[in-house]
Amino acid sequence: MKQHYLDINRTLRPHPTMEQDDDFREISARTLHHYDINAPRFFAGTITHDVSQNIAALLDAIEAEAPLTILDLGCGPGRDLKTFHDLGHRAIGLDGSEKFVEMAERYSGCEVWLQNFLDLDLPDAFFDGIYANASLFHVPRSLLPKVLGELYAALQPGGVLFSSNPRGHNEEGWNGPRWGSFHDYPAWASFVTGAGFTPLHHYYRPAGLPREQQPWLASVWRKPR
Repeated sequence: MKQHYLDINRTLRPHPTMEQDDDFREISARTLHHYDINAPRFFAGTITHDVSQNIAALLDAIEAEAPLTILDLGCGPGRDLKTFHDLGHRAIGLDGSEKFVEMAERYSGCEVWLQNFLDLDLPDAFFDGIYANASLFHVPRSLLPKVLGELYAALQPGGVLFSSNPRGHNEEGWNGPRWGSFHDYPAWASFVTGAGFTPLHHYYRPAGLPREQQPWLASVWRKPR
């Protein structure tokens, strides 16, 4: 699940309750529906985005020998998945949107798994790296420990998790038709280290701008050997 724009001046509408599985299913279904019906527009609006800094941040941190096995978590229509493939790696995509899975397979030529983040089914200790670019912020805060734990288990010892999320002040709720959780770095770090990861480094994007014009928080984490 990915977004095609970032509303910096967003106004969130909190969900009334986060106690029941039905609430999580509603959040997921509504968010994925938005991407399904906007998939072609999303592709056209993001295909030229330069995320080479993020791709390099993941690959440079991985200590295993190439070719690497990379999971693009929330791969969308396959832009970054194709980049990993073209660099010579075994790239596997995963998305909860059926439209994105179809588009990513065609565009990248890679294997793409249709999986909802609520029901991940990943092989243990399989990936050298997991690339979560603009995807994990759609996970409700109370589900993050479960999802991050599943990503931890799917990485090889010494493997690397990259994430990039729109930053915020730890608010969450409906941002238009999509759910978003917007963390600052200390809060995000507490979730990821709580899942067992060791922090490597983090940065804000786009590069070279004042902090108030850098809405994206990117971070790199290692699963200890």
